[in-house]
This record gives sequence, C-alpha cells and structure tokens, in this order.
Amino acid sequence: MSESSVYSTVLYSVEGRVATLTLNRPDRLNAIDDRMPADIEAAVARANADDAVHVIVLTGAGRGFCSGYDLKFFAENPRGVYGSQEMPWDPMVDYALMKRNTEQFMSLFRSYKPVIAKINGPAGGGGSDIALCCDLIVMAEEAQIGYPPARVWGCPTTAMWVYRLGPEKAKRMLLTGDLIDGREAQRLGLVYQSVPLAELDATVDALAARMQGIPKNQLMMQKLMINQAFHNMGLESTQMFATLFDGITRHSPEGVRFKARCEEVGFAQAVRERDSGAPIP
Repeated sequence: MSESSVYSTVLYSVEGRVATLTLNRPDRLNAIDDRMPADIEAAVARANADDAVHVIVLTGAGRGFCSGYDLKFFAENPRGVYGSQEMPWDPMVDYALMKRNTEQFMSLFRSYKPVIAKINGPAGGGGSDIALCCDLIVMAEEAQIGYPPARVWGCPTTAMWVYRLGPEKAKRMLLTGDLIDGREAQRLGLVYQSVPLAELDATVDALAARMQGIPKNQLMMQKLMINQAFHNMGLESTQMFATLFDGITRHSPEGVRFKARCEEVGFAQAVRERDSGAPIP
C-alpha cells in the first residue's frame, strides 16, 4: 500500500514501511527557498507520527539533491545582504532567522526514525547541511558535495562537518571550500557509501529494507544513544557559533563586496571568481 502528497517544496510518499521525502524544485537543482526548511520539518514530523513508517529516505527531484540556498535570488537581490534585512544589519535578527532554518534541517537528525540521504546529484552549501543532518548517506559516485561558501559569504550552520570527519578533514574541506565527488566523500568517511548513479536506487532500497523490519523502538533507542554522544560533545553550542559566524561572513568587508559583485555581474560570474583560486578581494 502506498500514499503520496505534496508540500510546496517537498514530495511525500510512503511505500510499505518507508517514507520518501523528495526535495522538489528541480528547475533550481532543488535550491533552498524560504519555504523548504519548514516543509522538510513538517514532512519529517508526519513520517514520525505515522505508526506504519520505520525508515525515512530523503532525496532530490531531477538531477540534483540540493544545490544550497537559492543564492541567485538572495545574492542578486538589491535588498539586504541576505535578502530579508535592510542595513544596518542586526546580527540577532539574522541569527534568529538562520537558527530557525538550522533547527528545521536538524529535524532530520532529531527524527526518531532513521533517515537515509540518497544523494543523486549536487549537494552544495546549505544542501550539504541538509544531507549531513541525516543518519546515513549513500551518494552517487558522479555527484558532488561540499561547502563552497566557506571561501566567502558562508559558514555551515549545522556544523556537522567536524562531527562526521573530525577536525583535520573538516578543516581540509572548510578551509578550501572544495567540492568532492562521491568516491572521495566515501574515502574521507563523510558518507557511508558511494555507488554508480545507476545503482543508487537499488542500494538505498536494500539498506532501507534491512532496517525496516526492526522494531521502531529499537531503531529509536540506537539513534538516540548515538546522537547523545554528539550532544555531549557540544553540538548545540557549536551550532550557535556557526550560525552567528554565518551572519558575520555575509557582512564582513569581503562578504559585502561579494554581494555587490553578485549584483554587478550576476551570481554565476561572482561564484566563478570566488572559486577560481585567485585571492579574494
């Protein structure tokens, strides 16, 4: 028996004991708009409330998982630096907005039912935040993941890089802003498994099938126990700093210049300049 329904940016369907959440803005590579974080949280809550569901799978429609925040709109919009605030910048208004988004992404981490991220295409910037909040990640070898805004105009608010990779490998990723493919992500230990795109669906289906026969209370206890170790390591305070720093990166001298450059030449060209390896003005 299956069911399906649509939030504004997330498709929700259930087949047997598995609920599938599909980020659904394929024309923008499923980029995050102002509706998607709340839609993710609502879909996770729905799956947790459904007694029939044991496992959640999160993926993206079309050829991408999630390309990050829809920065073409936010960066090229002549309004405030984020797009929601006029200057002068109030850091606490910014923090409240971004912390809300972070908490909504973290609904995946807090979900009592295990969440498998199925990364079928780019998972960049805020899209990597979403993926890294999931319990297990299976990634197409051809897909890419990373946090390019670490170069300028961003800090990953969920801070999950360090908890998944440890300090040195997290620094390797965030001090370069590099994107890596699925093979490299598995080698570093960022994702559980990387397979050819043609095998991705079958691999995730097999993993979900292995979990779905386990009682929900067993799944819940194992996940809560492991997650508590993250909390004991200071996850919440780390996320507070990361979310504050994210606002600062968008209002630093270099961040303000990057925003102006996006308005001047367009986001795509400004990103090419940012990621070229040349010194950032």
